[in-house]
Amino acid sequence: METPTASRAISSDLTTAGPAARSPGSGVGRPARGIRRHLPTSPWLFAAPGLLIVGVFSLYPFLSTLVNAFTDRRTLVPGQYVGLANFEELIHDEMFWTGLRNSTLYVLGVVPALVLLPLLLAMLVQRHIPGITFFRSAFYTPVVASVVVVGLIWVWMLDDRGLINSLLEAVGVGKVGFLSDQWLLLGSAMAVTVWKGLGYYMIIYLAALTNVPRELHEAAAVDGAGPVRRFFTVTVPAVRSTMVLVGALSSVAAFKVFSEVYLMAGPSGGPAGEDTTLVMLVQRVGTGLTGRVGYASAISVVVFVVTVALMLLVLRADRKEDA
Repeated sequence: METPTASRAISSDLTTAGPAARSPGSGVGRPARGIRRHLPTSPWLFAAPGLLIVGVFSLYPFLSTLVNAFTDRRTLVPGQYVGLANFEELIHDEMFWTGLRNSTLYVLGVVPALVLLPLLLAMLVQRHIPGITFFRSAFYTPVVASVVVVGLIWVWMLDDRGLINSLLEAVGVGKVGFLSDQWLLLGSAMAVTVWKGLGYYMIIYLAALTNVPRELHEAAAVDGAGPVRRFFTVTVPAVRSTMVLVGALSSVAAFKVFSEVYLMAGPSGGPAGEDTTLVMLVQRVGTGLTGRVGYASAISVVVFVVTVALMLLVLRADRKEDA
């Protein structure tokens, strides 16, 4: 029960505060209702800058490419709808099949190496020994280096008058046409891709290896399992999901390779263009004042479909193993 003194104090406070303090819609209630009213739209306001960037630089170019794939658009000409004419031309384009062959071979040559070698490298640098931090940094250095710089360094090394051929001549082997032979050039570009990607995927495997219980290795060692057997029975099953992730990422990156082959083979794509990849073909066909944007867009659609198919195949294989 309130005392007369307390009642007079409350009445005095309300009188001092004025009508706003006594009204039912004032005070704390009004801001609270304002916050509740704007809450559904507030997250979108925070996400708007990111969504705008994605829409302008990713979604719009993707949709524009899909539309252009069914037109005869050129660089300075809007173009008209031609239906499936661009895709029909792809079937009879020998350069398209050459690019598809080289991109597929690139995936077959690069992905197994980038799935296995970084895992072995991660197991090596996982050991806590003096100076291991230096080797971790050294293995990761090619990742942060510019692909243009890396490509030029390897071009200088593999040139007919480069370091490697000079060493081969010194030991009596003779010069090897790393940059003039069709298959050696493609293999050299694969080696550069593997060398540059080792450190990146090594970091991913290092994170996965830290979650492998040491007790599993100790139990396998007590049962008499050697290092090789422990690798296949303990390490590989424990990091299998990470291996699937690395396989998916490296597959997509290998199929869309451009910089390494372009720097080593040149704009022409090597001898007679035999080392051209699909992305190089897109760049060659769709650029310039007379570039065939519609035809290049059709090739880009094929690249997109194949990369999505690669992702689905890897994920499906992973699900089958889980089952």
